Amino acid sequence: MNMKKILLTLLIAFSAVAVQAQEIKWMTLDEALEAQQKNPKPIFMDVYTDWCGPCKMLDKNTFHDKDVVDYISKNFYAVKFNAEGNESVTYKGKKYSNPNYVANRRGRNSVHEFTYFLKVRAYPSMMIFDSKGNVKEPIIGYHKPEELLAALKSKV
Repeated sequence: MNMKKILLTLLIAFSAVAVQAQEIKWMTLDEALEAQQKNPKPIFMDVYTDWCGPCKMLDKNTFHDKDVVDYISKNFYAVKFNAEGNESVTYKGKKYSNPNYVANRRGRNSVHEFTYFLKVRAYPSMMIFDSKGNVKEPIIGYHKPEELLAALKSKV
């Protein structure tokens, strides 16, 4: 193999690695609240459902944008919360669940008690918890990367 082919092969290989999707390191709310006790910083929570089209667009387009990933990773603990899931959540000493959850149901499921507590009005909703764990005003609906960054910067 000549030197040009070797360099071209290496360039392609390095380009493929560099283009890989950026990812937010998601955690549960309980994990984020525990981390907040050790190192206080706000929590960013994506409240979604499995059937929500705009939620899927947010995942695909916005949450993989390098600037969004970098900003959220640096400034928040990131939480993904299924508004119809069966994950148990403990917030401020109270346990929340989804007692009517049906496993393997396709489409909509019953709403989680914590979703009601948060007063979620639409999906997707992005909740911000301050560095002490108190809920602030939500960011509602699909947002392009630059729109979400502007909204987040106004909330911090």
